Amino acid sequence: MQRDQALLMLKDKVKTLNLIKHCFACESAMRELARYFKEDEDKWGLAGLLHDIDYEETKDNPREHSLKGAEYLKEQEIDNDIIEAVKTHNQIHGLLPESRMAKALFCVDPLTGLIVAATLVLPSKKIEEINVDNVLNRFKERGFARGANREIIKQCESLLGLSLEEFIDLVLKGMKSVSQDLGL
Repeated sequence: MQRDQALLMLKDKVKTLNLIKHCFACESAMRELARYFKEDEDKWGLAGLLHDIDYEETKDNPREHSLKGAEYLKEQEIDNDIIEAVKTHNQIHGLLPESRMAKALFCVDPLTGLIVAATLVLPSKKIEEINVDNVLNRFKERGFARGANREIIKQCESLLGLSLEEFIDLVLKGMKSVSQDLGL
């Protein structure tokens, strides 16, 4: 599937602009990680773009989130690797991500939220002004961006073999590349 087709699918199912921006953030981070690992950037990007395709439909029932999305993507004949990544990114199911792409998405999802929150507290609200140290400082503040699960983010070390600093750097680089799309 091409990105333009995937974007049409996403916009058909997701109407909330901030959620679409979150999907763009995950897509850009996944593309950056794919480059780093010498993997398929388009496939990894699609996993990031489509990972929350069912969120508006399942937001009141977190136990359905990602499962309904995976079902929908299967109906659309999306690649099984992408479906696995989408299904396993929601930790509530206790499904362990198996592929490197799925592991990356699992860790990327909460980190993009932390980075956006860290950016929005700046007077300029510009992601270009954020660096790894800023994000690490916010990471250590337990009361800041509570929805960004630090335990999942830290799994970048065991799941991907990246230090927390390396992981933040790559995700931040990806997000900065689409700052206009993110409105940051």
